[in-house]
Amino acid sequence: MRTVQVELGDRSYPIYIGPSLLPETGSYLEKHGLTKKSTHLIVTDEQVAARHLDTLKQSLESQGYTAVVSIVKSGETSKSLAVYEEVMTTAIQGGLDRSSAVLALGGGVVGDLAGFVAATYMRGVKFVQIPTTILAHDSSVGGKVAVNHRLAKNMIGAFHQPELVLYDMDTLQTLPAREVSAGLAEMVKHGLIRDAEFAGWCRDHASELLSLDREALAYGLERGCSIKANVVSADEREGGLRAILNLGHTIGHAIEAVGGYGEFLHGEAISIGMAGSAMLAVKLGRDASIYPETVSMLKALKLPVVLPEHLPTDELIAAMKHDKKFTEGTMVFIVPDRIGEVSIVKDIPEALVREVIEELRRKEPEHV
Repeated sequence: MRTVQVELGDRSYPIYIGPSLLPETGSYLEKHGLTKKSTHLIVTDEQVAARHLDTLKQSLESQGYTAVVSIVKSGETSKSLAVYEEVMTTAIQGGLDRSSAVLALGGGVVGDLAGFVAATYMRGVKFVQIPTTILAHDSSVGGKVAVNHRLAKNMIGAFHQPELVLYDMDTLQTLPAREVSAGLAEMVKHGLIRDAEFAGWCRDHASELLSLDREALAYGLERGCSIKANVVSADEREGGLRAILNLGHTIGHAIEAVGGYGEFLHGEAISIGMAGSAMLAVKLGRDASIYPETVSMLKALKLPVVLPEHLPTDELIAAMKHDKKFTEGTMVFIVPDRIGEVSIVKDIPEALVREVIEELRRKEPEHV
């Protein structure tokens, strides 16, 4: 087992990464001092529940824990105020109190939704992340929790750190190929912003990662979590540095919103967004190799790098203006200075963003 620590003073917590962890969840909750006197809440989705819910429930029961369960529909549309209210109703009817915890069993959608419930139930209760996707190695770390508004992704949310992250790699073995690639978008993103060697490693070991080779996946998850943990430890509430984790997200979140939160997986939209950020970097005078190098890494992981024709430019621009990173009337982008290093650039002209969007509709360079 590998352990990564998120250092936040008295709110520090570990990320446990390894096989056969889910059946030991009860023991980990006991180790971290979660009470057995209160009822807890498990939030999961339909697909994950069918595969892993019984294992989790049995583990909790074996250690004397009691939990009620809220099962939501799979997919981004469950990150809504309507579903949030349904989960809250389960928590209230289940008798959760201030000593209870919310356990998120699933991917990024479940983690964000369950975390927002934990942050707001009785003004905040404990929270445990039990990710079951590769994408969640990013979303389960750092305490950002939220639901979407139809106009903008993650617009309604909070910062609420978990007590621990329990990452059972066995749960990843049943992921569909499309979800594997989408999750790897966030993995390579961590390299692109902070570690050029790791970004290159992701490209060079793409076949092992895509085939869920346990050794390669364990290293990739550990390194990705470590990079994010270091950034979060330095800037928990995104006062500055943490914004670099949003590479590709300005365009990516707009793609998700305009696509109705169902057409694109998060990692797919972010991949196109990272290609756009690399293209923007070149237009801003950075080295011309940034774009083709970025695209080659994304393509190696079977990720999209071209913007579909049917997404209107005006709607994408409008969605970007609703994004949390749109401040004081200006567009803010995370722009690569080189592979492994980025800058937070404000005052990006709308005309330049439009130019990037239009060029993203074309096929990537032939030499990539």
